[in-house]
Amino acid sequence: MEAEPLILRRWSSRIRTADREEYVSYIKGTGVEDYLATPGNVGCEMLLRDCGDGSTEVSTLSWWRSMEAIRAFASHDVDRARYYPLDDRYLIEKPEHVEHHIVVVEGLGLPHA
Repeated sequence: MEAEPLILRRWSSRIRTADREEYVSYIKGTGVEDYLATPGNVGCEMLLRDCGDGSTEVSTLSWWRSMEAIRAFASHDVDRARYYPLDDRYLIEKPEHVEHHIVVVEGLGLPHA
């Protein structure tokens, strides 16, 4: 039986560039810890991109074994973004939804089974 493909969950927003270091530390202690503690999560990354206008785009990517595993992290409405109590202090934008993508080709060396 073939293993289910990985699912990538992607969320993006913007923060003030001046808050970058503080925000990264905050996310390491909230979202990243929660991703990694959820059975079925196989890893995550946080990406930053300076927009040149005093804001920084933030994207989080997390890889999952199944939609059921994502549900354990995000609740029954897996397409809604999950937020934490201090997010309003940092986020310039607060998107309502996330994206899910099926990973069809990967070169990261992540095990599929």
